[in-house]
Amino acid sequence: MAYANMDDRNAIEEEMPWNARVLPTTTYALLSETAAKHGPRNAVTYSLLSDPKAKCETLSWSQLKDKTTQTANLFRSLGVGEDDVVAFLLPNATETILTYLGGQVAGIVNPINPLLDSEQISAILRETNAKVLVTLKAFPKTDVAQKAAEAVRFAPNVKTVLEVDLLRYLTGLKKLIVPLIRPKNPTDHDARILDFNTELKKQPTTLAFEDSPEDRVAAYFHTGGTTGMPKVVQHRYSGIVYNAWLGDRLLFTEQDVQICPLPLFHVFATIVSLGASLGSGAEIVFPTPQGYRGDGVFDNFWKLIEKHKVTFMITVPTAMSALMQRKVDADISTLRLAFCGSAPLPLELYKRFEAAAGVTICEGYGLTEATCLVAINPPEGEKRVGSIGLPFPYTDVKIISPATGMECAADEIGEICISNPGVYGGKTYTEAAKNDGLFYPGDQSNAQYLRTGDLGRKDPDGYLWITGRAKDLIIRGGHNIDPAEIEEALAGHEAVAFAGAIGQPDAHAGEIPCAYVELVDGATITEEELLEFAKEHIHERAAYPKHMEILDELPKTAVGKIFKPDLRKLAIARIYNSALDDIGAEIVEVTEDKKRGLVAHVKAEQDAKEDVKKALGSYTIPWELTD
Repeated sequence: MAYANMDDRNAIEEEMPWNARVLPTTTYALLSETAAKHGPRNAVTYSLLSDPKAKCETLSWSQLKDKTTQTANLFRSLGVGEDDVVAFLLPNATETILTYLGGQVAGIVNPINPLLDSEQISAILRETNAKVLVTLKAFPKTDVAQKAAEAVRFAPNVKTVLEVDLLRYLTGLKKLIVPLIRPKNPTDHDARILDFNTELKKQPTTLAFEDSPEDRVAAYFHTGGTTGMPKVVQHRYSGIVYNAWLGDRLLFTEQDVQICPLPLFHVFATIVSLGASLGSGAEIVFPTPQGYRGDGVFDNFWKLIEKHKVTFMITVPTAMSALMQRKVDADISTLRLAFCGSAPLPLELYKRFEAAAGVTICEGYGLTEATCLVAINPPEGEKRVGSIGLPFPYTDVKIISPATGMECAADEIGEICISNPGVYGGKTYTEAAKNDGLFYPGDQSNAQYLRTGDLGRKDPDGYLWITGRAKDLIIRGGHNIDPAEIEEALAGHEAVAFAGAIGQPDAHAGEIPCAYVELVDGATITEEELLEFAKEHIHERAAYPKHMEILDELPKTAVGKIFKPDLRKLAIARIYNSALDDIGAEIVEVTEDKKRGLVAHVKAEQDAKEDVKKALGSYTIPWELTD
């Protein structure tokens, strides 16, 4: 069935209720079913290098099932049961895929972002009570092994560290040189250290234990989004299978090839992309350990499309912007669709990309708290640029007024709330207190509607539009300002690649708007000119930015979202330093405290504490003296 409009979506739901569909119960059952259908076909392909001529490692579906089975058996041999956690701190690699899948079969898998600092990694390991950590053996040009060792030192619950050695992917001279320049492997912790692949080879390719007979929590994903400290989200098999079913039913067949240069610690790469392949049998290609961030990936991207005969690319706006600064220099005639998520896509970028690549772009929407997928611009229907599209089948979206708790009318802005098989009602986060207030009461069927924290509206045809983040609202003297209005105005300037608007501290209004921008390569413009441009294109006077700053690059998350906590830190330091200038004190750091939020650390003499208190007393951001 085509998927072009709300009628198509509704027709799929009307076939039968979700719980009446005969689907695999577990990840292992899903993989086994796909391997039985498409055993010899390519399943996953990985390359350490971006050079189109570089060696790739490809596993068929049969091989992927066998190696996943061995991985699950390995984890069980290390004492991992259904309620135990296998964490991984890895760049993209074949072993990362095996750990992700095998961890779900043996117990609960917990992907961790290698870009976090060791303190945050350790906190996640303790929060999830991980028993096993899979990470890198020390390797040149990466500090993953060092951060892992430091994190494990403060997470005594981790009993075993399994190391992955990237050396096996190298050939020729590089394979001879790396052992000579490899950093010393850190071992400053009490966990035992084993080699992943050595231990894997000892395991049988038949599952040595009974697969889970029913639905259960199979994955923990941490999320900070753009708003703060990581929280740990629980994913059940049912949500993972739902996302895989969507990929199979609406997007892919076994004839398709995806390219996914996104990190495997994120739901976009794992739950959505890899999940869609698990459901459909489509091949999925992961180029380089760092995906889009890898050396030469943007320069070689179109050649990689040609090499692998890619039909579907997974992307984010920041990657699309970088690709548009390079010409299409290969035969990409196999490419049919680009699925773009993680952040709003500017209209001009959409037009330029579609014209240059000749490919249809489907913007979509998902979030870690819902296991992932929520909506998409229909692949075979109207694409409303800037919209996140229509809700997927079996996903019910309500726009709820934060003021009244009632459902909004068409085109009325409220909070986006969702119910679908990926929502774990009342138990989204591992930390029970964080689930308080996270749901709106459902309808008479007692469905739980997850509060996404996103502000948006639903147009008369059912398309969803995100207008901002509820937590990102700039509250100026009690007046709510949506930062999206400022960001959209600035994004309309041809010199601006990306814009982020936040509220900076203000002694009188609490917050006032300020903006940070990243320019298009080669563009020149002054901050004063951008301020004038903003004033001309922002409709509300209260939303005019009071400060404009051009940065070489805006801070972003691994999937391309502007990371606003870092922008807030810059603004706090600037405003507080200005207030402290007369007393000779200064802000040395702004950090995030789990309970207090952002905290400014002030360097000053102890006898100057009262002067600091007087200077900063009118601001709401907490501060403390530091040595």
